[in-house]
Amino acid sequence: MQPSLFPMGPVLTGFFNGKMKCFWIHRRLFITVSILVASVSLLVTCMNKKSDQAPAIKTSKGELFAGSEVCATCHREIYNSHIHTAHYLTSRRASAKYIKGSFDAGKNEFSFDDHVKVVMERKDSNFYQVAYSNGIEKVRKPFDIVVGSGSRGQTYLYWNDSHLFQLPIFYFTSKDEWANSPGFPHKVIFIRPVTSRCLECHFTFAKKISDPQVESEEFDKSQIIYGVDCEKCHGPAAKHVEFQSENPTIKKAEYIINPAGFTRKQMLDLCGLCHGGRLQKTQPSFSFEAGDPLSDYFAIDTSARFAPNIDVHGNQFGLLAASKCFNYSQMTCVTCHNTHENERGRTELFSQRCMSCHNPEHGNFCKLSATIGPAIKQNCIDCHMPEQTSKAIIFLEQGAEVPTAAVLRTHLITIYRDETQKVLGLMKKNSNIPGKPLKK
Repeated sequence: MQPSLFPMGPVLTGFFNGKMKCFWIHRRLFITVSILVASVSLLVTCMNKKSDQAPAIKTSKGELFAGSEVCATCHREIYNSHIHTAHYLTSRRASAKYIKGSFDAGKNEFSFDDHVKVVMERKDSNFYQVAYSNGIEKVRKPFDIVVGSGSRGQTYLYWNDSHLFQLPIFYFTSKDEWANSPGFPHKVIFIRPVTSRCLECHFTFAKKISDPQVESEEFDKSQIIYGVDCEKCHGPAAKHVEFQSENPTIKKAEYIINPAGFTRKQMLDLCGLCHGGRLQKTQPSFSFEAGDPLSDYFAIDTSARFAPNIDVHGNQFGLLAASKCFNYSQMTCVTCHNTHENERGRTELFSQRCMSCHNPEHGNFCKLSATIGPAIKQNCIDCHMPEQTSKAIIFLEQGAEVPTAAVLRTHLITIYRDETQKVLGLMKKNSNIPGKPLKK
């Protein structure tokens, strides 16, 4: 075997007192120093990368956000699941990954009449809505922000300096086509402003920089956290991350909010922030924090709820609160919804949760169980929480003269006899049950 040229380890050369000298380094010391240098280099690289990706963002109370990517370091499984939820995807920077509508010729236009149309155009990695009148370009605005996961539809925002405006055309998922944005008149408008209250339900945080007395709101582009992220429900986490990193043996989570320990009211207030209808804020947007009383930040309507007047969009809590299931139990929104999972469309899963309370043992099982048979376990939802048209989300489809109303699932849990007849008829048609029609 060839003897080592450096039995004591590598040799370093350098100048000492003006003369070149050789310095022998013990092999073990050399390895230790090398690892230390590499570790420091990696740490600096990661810190610089994080700094490039997201500048420090603080809440209105001065608490520092960590960012969900940091949460993933210790909570990887939950993070990997949560990033597929409608909550997480409810706002994103506009990109080909998140914009659902087509930019292909023949599929990228919405015509208001024979002379005026808006065309969705792509140039390199940028996307635009461009208004044309008689073939002449009049207005061109970029897709800067995507709002909505796309499960039902998406709307889009653009920046004008530090102001945000909504684009006139949105994407209607069920028809896979572009349509006139809900609430817009049937003409091209690019100047519909977006408020902080709008952002509060679709973003974890957005810093307002305009004077509170000025109606036209302005925002800091660098101080935005997209989506309903980890820190929307668990609070700003930088202090938590710092503490747990410095104290890895302490298993109790410090400086973080855990909604699992909330009272029923705290949990309902947290969900009600965005699913409680049109709330009149009494404090600045984004000042509410998970666990706070909602009434400290909004004027709450304490009058009796009349379910027929509550729209299926935006006030799921109001509808749920008008349900017997809610009023005769201690249920909250998370009784049925796992906010860390994308469970959309899994009617059998939700039905199993219904049956955790409604079962033969409790004497309150569905009276149609004998008629329907085992299939009863697959779908309680379409009978007792059917999809209904919204009076709030109305828009005009391409070429239509009559506006279209969005269809959303109601959260008023009750008996809908007509809907039940439809479900039974469909099940019978598919030979799932030998059932007979319900008696009115």
